Amino acid sequence: MRFVMIDKTNKEYGVISGNDIIVMDGVSFKVYSLVDVKLLPPTIPTKAVCVGLNYGDHIEEMKDKRPEEPTLFMKPATSVIGPDDYIIKPEMSQRMDYEGELAVVIKDITKNVSESDALNHVLGYTIGNDVTARDLQEKDGQWTRAKSFDTFLPLGPWIETELDPSNLDITTYVNGEVKQKSNTKNLIFSVPKLISFVSHIMTLNPGDVILTGTPSGVGPLQAGDIVTVEIEGIGKLTNKVK
Repeated sequence: MRFVMIDKTNKEYGVISGNDIIVMDGVSFKVYSLVDVKLLPPTIPTKAVCVGLNYGDHIEEMKDKRPEEPTLFMKPATSVIGPDDYIIKPEMSQRMDYEGELAVVIKDITKNVSESDALNHVLGYTIGNDVTARDLQEKDGQWTRAKSFDTFLPLGPWIETELDPSNLDITTYVNGEVKQKSNTKNLIFSVPKLISFVSHIMTLNPGDVILTGTPSGVGPLQAGDIVTVEIEGIGKLTNKVK
């Protein structure tokens, strides 16, 4: 099942059926065509917990060390945008990079869960782009400023509930050219491991997102670029840059 948030007459949640969106309106249903609505971010998290350095090839390209535990950072809810929204390059940064990632959407209040129980707390999966001001990341030595600008977390296009996250192709395109290509089977720390690990640090709320890391091939975005992240079994998330 695919859950989606749309903006038609107001913000509404619906379920995708073929090329249509079915929205429950009290005791009746409304049906919209996908082409006639604007897709919004499928969730607005209270927090987005992100995992750095979770693909071996990305660690090599960043000239970093393989972590013994997941390396975490966070992005604020104000950084979230939806499909086809603009990623805006901040004036204080000279290099803004794409990072295509699988995003896990949490279903319920999740605290201190085991790896074996972790997937029971997942509503589904969507696509994320962990946009990063790379020059500021290197300058600061920590990642908060570089990761937190408005528009720096595209999410979408919907939440896919029926998916095995352990073996999914992930590809990032810029202007139609493949820039990143990998598979979630190459994650150093699995999705259940990440959920359990994070839940032992902080309580995860319904709608919160865990971004699972990006593969190698990260690179800069320029004004006018079109960046698309595609994940097998979910679809494509496309955004323009200005």
